[in-house]
Amino acid sequence: MNPKPFTSGLSKNAVLITRVADRQWHALDDDLVVGRGYAEHRPDGRLFVSIDAWHAATFDRLAEALLAELRAPLYTVVDEADAELTAGWRRAGFTIRRREWEYVVPTGPRVTGLEAVLPPSGVTIVPAGQADERLLRAVDRAIRDEVGATVGWQSMPAEVIPRPEGDTIVDPSKYAVAAAPDRYLGLIRVVTANRPRIGLVAVRAGDQRRGIARALLAHALGTLHRSGFATAHAEVHQSNQAASALFEGIGARPMSSNLELVR
Repeated sequence: MNPKPFTSGLSKNAVLITRVADRQWHALDDDLVVGRGYAEHRPDGRLFVSIDAWHAATFDRLAEALLAELRAPLYTVVDEADAELTAGWRRAGFTIRRREWEYVVPTGPRVTGLEAVLPPSGVTIVPAGQADERLLRAVDRAIRDEVGATVGWQSMPAEVIPRPEGDTIVDPSKYAVAAAPDRYLGLIRVVTANRPRIGLVAVRAGDQRRGIARALLAHALGTLHRSGFATAHAEVHQSNQAASALFEGIGARPMSSNLELVR
C-alpha cells in the first residue's frame, strides 16, 4: 500500500499528514515527525484511536485525517487529568461516554480486613487455573446476560463488553470461581502481566449479598500477597456504587480517573 498524504489548511508551512501503514499516520514538518496517530480494534470489536502530537494544531490535523478515513463510531481513552488532550478530542467532535476510577488495592489480609473471610456455607473457591471451563463459560454468560438486562454494560469496565462472536473468556487460567456443588456462582479475573490487575469481579444476581464477592477478593488478594505483590489495581465505573463500596471497604483508594470518549 502506498502512503496516502492528507493535508489540512495548506500553506507555506503546512504540516503534511501521511498514512504510513494500515491505521497509522505521521505528521511531518520538513521530514521531521511531529505527531503520530493510531487506530486499533479492541477485543470487543470497537475501534479506538489515539494521537501523540507536539502541538494542538498538529493534533487537530491528525484528527482530521483519521476522521476522514475511519468510520464512526470511534472511541478513545484519556487520563482525565490531561486537560489538553481531552480538549483536543472535544474539538474533534468527541463527547464523554463514561468515566472510570482506577483504584489501588492493598493485598495484605490485615490491611484489607479479609484475613478471616470465608465463603458462605456450601460454597468453595476454586483457584485460578483449576476451574472447569464449561462451568466457567456458563457462569460468565449468565452474569453477562443479567447485567445486560438490568444496569447494562455501560456500567462495567470497557473491556468486558461481550465480543461479537460471544466468546468473552479469553484465558480461562486467569479466573478463580466461587462454586456450588452443581454450578459456579461467581468469578474473579486477575492478570499480572505488567502489574496485578483485577479485571472483573462478578456474582450471579440470585447469589449476591451472601459475601461471595468478598470471599473471591480475599482469595485473589491473598494469593497476590503471598506472591510478593503489595498492591493491585482495579477500574470501577463512576455509577457502580456497589463496586466502589466493595473496594473502598477493603482499603482501596482511587488513584486517578479515565475518560472514554466517543464520536
